[in-house]
Amino acid sequence: MNAYIESVISNVRAKHTSEPEFVQTVEEVLSSLSPVIDAHPEYEKADLLNRIVEPERMFTFRVVWMDDNGAYHTNTGYRCQFNGAIGPYKGGLRFQKNVYPGIIKFLGFEQIFKNALTGLPIGGGKGGSDFDPAGKSAAEVMRFCQSFMTALYRYIGPDIDVPAGDMGVGGREIGYLYGQYRRLKGVWENGVLTGKGLSYGGSLIRPEATGYGAVYYLQEVLKHEGDTIEGKRLAISGYGNVGWGIMKKAAQLGAKVTYFAGPDGYIHDPDGVTGEKLDFILKMRAEDPMHCKPYADKYGVEFVPGAKCWGVKDVDIYMPAATQNDVKMESAVKIAQSGVKYYIEVANMPTTNDALNYLRQQKHMIVAPSKAVNAGGVGVSALEMAQNSERLVWSAEEVDEQLHRMMENIHRVSAEAAEEYGLGYDLVAGANIAGFKKVATAMMEQGVF
Repeated sequence: MNAYIESVISNVRAKHTSEPEFVQTVEEVLSSLSPVIDAHPEYEKADLLNRIVEPERMFTFRVVWMDDNGAYHTNTGYRCQFNGAIGPYKGGLRFQKNVYPGIIKFLGFEQIFKNALTGLPIGGGKGGSDFDPAGKSAAEVMRFCQSFMTALYRYIGPDIDVPAGDMGVGGREIGYLYGQYRRLKGVWENGVLTGKGLSYGGSLIRPEATGYGAVYYLQEVLKHEGDTIEGKRLAISGYGNVGWGIMKKAAQLGAKVTYFAGPDGYIHDPDGVTGEKLDFILKMRAEDPMHCKPYADKYGVEFVPGAKCWGVKDVDIYMPAATQNDVKMESAVKIAQSGVKYYIEVANMPTTNDALNYLRQQKHMIVAPSKAVNAGGVGVSALEMAQNSERLVWSAEEVDEQLHRMMENIHRVSAEAAEEYGLGYDLVAGANIAGFKKVATAMMEQGVF
């Protein structure tokens, strides 16, 4: 590894000992960049890497809200505006009780390169709170969102920072946040948030976009290998918007999800999640998002409690699509031993670094990284911004077509970047290099600050 990269990683490890997720993603990205740094000594001269791993700004704020019994509660809100070299900061808000600065930094750092890969002019950012919407009434969630936006609204805007949804922040939360923003600003800046409802500037297929884009990226990988998606069996984790989008698009293209995992265990449905089963999953997760066993009860299929589906042999493709660090070394070994060829990350950093490196070393496997595979979600968010600026609403077919082209391009530039630096068909390194080069060029052209 390049000595400059080693020194930057060492600095990050020392400085962020209590933020392992951030350290992990910095190591994963920078370790791919040795050939680029070797070819561009001007990056080291300008200390570009130490600059790019430091957020341009990050702030915390107090969020006080009242529950339905009249009691007050205090949570912490965060926004990390990590890098705006190629456009306004763009990235979701996550409301989960485990949110802390390390999670926000890791997500924001990943967002820089993911957004660059879309080819659209958007920088990287992330935010959220340690507030957990689960078990809260709609009125309690509304009051929290209003308090959160009251603290945040001064620092965001269509040309400054455009938040979106993430875990715990769906259409309901975005609506409450936007309503408070509009109330405070007194203007119709509907480009300030994405993931909005269709009645006030949202984009068609946005809920499914990340899952759809992941399947489109998978198609490109299969084409590269002289293969097709028809008849393929997929094992995924998660059945939220992303997992559901994978299920739906896979079924449309002649494949099927035969395994999916939830917090309580995993489902094995040999016939695949298709047709009315897709509608049932929407109902199931709305009523109880923590349990997928009702699916097995309804359709008479296998349910394995308290387990992941990593390592099953009767599938063709693995797609972890739930949360970070879902696949650790023990699971990676099972995946490799299963003989499956395609490992397509979808969630943000779903694989620990040691597990990811292990899978990349398996000669029979092709590994694709989440920052490329799941970029379709933020890509469609940027398309929503474009529609808002033009006061237009594109059809679902128009958005889907643009998403498909975007994912084809992300795969192409990632493969080309890896090939340019003699790395073969290394999609992990290629995505890191392609995203980094775009941001690095913009940073260098804008001078040192």
